[in-house]
Amino acid sequence: MANFNLNKVILGGRMTADPELKQTPQGVSVTSFSVAVNRRGKDAQTDFINCVAWRQTAEFICKFFKKGSSICISGSVQTRTWNDQQNNKRYATEIVADEAFFVDAKADAPAGSFGGEAPAFQTQETARFEEVTGDDDLPF
Repeated sequence: MANFNLNKVILGGRMTADPELKQTPQGVSVTSFSVAVNRRGKDAQTDFINCVAWRQTAEFICKFFKKGSSICISGSVQTRTWNDQQNNKRYATEIVADEAFFVDAKADAPAGSFGGEAPAFQTQETARFEEVTGDDDLPF
């Protein structure tokens, strides 16, 4: 059997709160947030998935996403353990977001979800085609 290791997550849902940008003592940007994801099936249940983003991804999320914004996250699952102040062992499982993507069109996004500054979207002019009357000049 081959050694097969794969840890890739793609998650789409809505932000449950406004993300807050923090800095480590070394000055690295980080944000923790959760994404509400509806389960498929006839029993409508929602999972609240804890996520963390670092550096430019954290800054991007905090700048352009707010509570209620649709978001798509690409990353990996990470588990960690630590001892709390009472020396109890604690566990956390979270998604480490490597990339974040817009899902809503700007017009569909909740009010203020672009942080006052809309991302730079460029529109392309509609292509103009001319009708070819004969097949003689076609290269195929």
